[in-house]
Amino acid sequence: MTQIRVPAATPEVLQGFAAGQLANRLQRSIRLWWWVDRFYGSQPNWSQDLPNTFGYPLLRDRLFAASHPKHDHSSADHLNHHCGDGQCLCHRSSRSLLFSRQWDLSEPQWCDQIQHYTGLNPHEIQDLLSSCPFATVHRSLRDDLKHLAQLGWLTAQPRGKFQCVAAEKLPQFSTSSSPDLDLLTQPQIRQLLPILESISFVQPNLELVIERLWDYLISQGSQNLLESGSDGGHTFIHLDYILPPDTQDRVDTYQEQLEQLWRLPLAGVIQFEYQVTAKKVISIITYPVCLHYVRRAKYLSAYGIDPYGRLNWHNYRLDRIESDRLTILPWGDPQIPSFLKQLRRNGELPQADVVRRELDRAWGFNFYLPRSLLLMRFPSAFAQRYVDNTLRHPTFKAISYADLIPVITEAIADPNQQQEVLQVLRDRSPEDAYYRGWIREGDINVLMRLRDWRPNGEVILPLSIRRKMTQEAQQELRHYQRLD
Repeated sequence: MTQIRVPAATPEVLQGFAAGQLANRLQRSIRLWWWVDRFYGSQPNWSQDLPNTFGYPLLRDRLFAASHPKHDHSSADHLNHHCGDGQCLCHRSSRSLLFSRQWDLSEPQWCDQIQHYTGLNPHEIQDLLSSCPFATVHRSLRDDLKHLAQLGWLTAQPRGKFQCVAAEKLPQFSTSSSPDLDLLTQPQIRQLLPILESISFVQPNLELVIERLWDYLISQGSQNLLESGSDGGHTFIHLDYILPPDTQDRVDTYQEQLEQLWRLPLAGVIQFEYQVTAKKVISIITYPVCLHYVRRAKYLSAYGIDPYGRLNWHNYRLDRIESDRLTILPWGDPQIPSFLKQLRRNGELPQADVVRRELDRAWGFNFYLPRSLLLMRFPSAFAQRYVDNTLRHPTFKAISYADLIPVITEAIADPNQQQEVLQVLRDRSPEDAYYRGWIREGDINVLMRLRDWRPNGEVILPLSIRRKMTQEAQQELRHYQRLD
């Protein structure tokens, strides 16, 4: 039997459950804290009578009233609408969980501290307190158990089972009222500040971190606050960002809207005017999934009808959105495509992990494009200086000359194309360096990298890119011939 004292859900405690991302994971952190109290803190707690290993179905029946639907594929709206018990956990707000008498938490003080930790405005915090953290799909609650196992509060077992943890092996709650900045020396903080300031455009919430670091230095009476760190100002960081200040403000507004939207239990659909070409602007309705900073600009990955009228993923560059603000459409809006509404009803709206997985499968930011095999040749000396021991993509690796033939014959079905590529290889030296990988064919970022390697990097496959490189090289040659 495990019995511990679980503290109230202060912002510091919730921060420990959020792995440093409290602004984006606040509602889940409240759920995780509540789970831990039920497992180990409440009297009697669940660890006293749960079997040695248990799965989510057993916990589900303890969590919810008998009237709460149990089907895994039900949407959150369906679950809550069809639960007839007003006392069920799915109807309890964050406010009722956090500020019940046993916890002795001051709501005004808690809200002030949460605003300081997360950057959320008072209206957003009140919306969150009014929302019901357990009014969510069963899949999300199953994932909660996985998160608790990752954090050390449960032990994962095969086939989706879990075990409680002995009291002496449980993690410690984070109760520090502020980050332990004493872990860094003041010169280290002064070095860190210009680095954070140089990348703060990627994530505007970094301004809060920067402000707290400056406040800490001032509170410690640090002298020469504007000086660089101990290296005397010899280290410079420069990240290209192509936007003028007024456009950057508009992009930051989009980012803030999206981050607020993603804090809701089920993010909504957005509408905006988008510049497809210099003379063409179209209206886009899509489901936003995640943001990227890539090659000097910010992009939104979203799922819906893309600019070409197809049902597909698409990456939208934020500075090409023409609307002053994004329009958030309620799920009942008739403009929302029926397939998105159906995905929502089924609890199958796309998640950011889909994007991450596809990015890992092939090199290229446009993760929705087809995968193609990339074969490259470099002169050995060039590869040693600029390619070897660098990370381009997990799939981009060196391959021996002897291993190229079976790779080519497997990748190319057409016999004529096979012979074309094999003849290229016969004309190349086995002493050169060869690399293989998977790319998103047509991705402009990959093309730009391949162009950067010219004339030393030779594309062998895909043939379509090899021919494109040939045409571009011939065009460049004509330009220089005219000058001669």
